[in-house]
Amino acid sequence: MTTRRETDRVPAAEQLAALARIHELLDGQGIEYWLFGGWAVDFHAGSVTRTHDDLDIAVWLKDHNRIAALLAADGWRHAPEGHEDGYTRYERGALRLELAFLAASEEGHVYTPLREGRAAWPDEAFEDDVAELAGVRTSHQPSRPESRQGGTTRRPDRGGEGPRRPGDALHAQLVNAPFL
Repeated sequence: MTTRRETDRVPAAEQLAALARIHELLDGQGIEYWLFGGWAVDFHAGSVTRTHDDLDIAVWLKDHNRIAALLAADGWRHAPEGHEDGYTRYERGALRLELAFLAASEEGHVYTPLREGRAAWPDEAFEDDVAELAGVRTSHQPSRPESRQGGTTRRPDRGGEGPRRPGDALHAQLVNAPFL
C-alpha cells in the first residue's frame, strides 16, 4: 500500500461525510459491514485522534458485487493495487476506501480469505456494535485480523508485524480500554 504525503490527506470532516454516505448506502441495502483500523479506534475513543490515510471496512466477500455496484453509482472508482490479498481499494477523488473481505468457516469462525491461508478475526469482532462520532453512525470493530504463518503473527492488511506508525501504539491502548 502506498503512504500518502501529509499534503495529500483528506480532511477528517470529508472522510466522516464519506463514512456517513457509505453507512447510508450499505445499511439501506441490508449489507453488513464493520469499520476497522484507525477510524474504528477514533469511533471507540469518541474523538478524532490523528489524521487518516483511508477508510477501512470489512464486508462479506459474497456481497462484493453488490457493494461494487453501489459504490460505482455513488462515484467511487475501483482502484485495486497489484499486491492486494484479502482486500481491495476504491477511490473517489482523493478519498480512499479499502474493503477487507470476510468469509466464515463451517464452525462459524470469521476470517479474511488470503491467497495462502486465512487471516482470522476475533470471534467477538462482528457483534452489533454501533458507534457515533461527530454525528456519524457506523458499525465498528477496532481489532484487526491476524494470520499465523510460520509461527509468527502477520497483519495481512499491511504485510508486517507491530505498529506501522507512531500513533498505532496509542490506538492499541485505546482499543483495549473499556467503554466509558
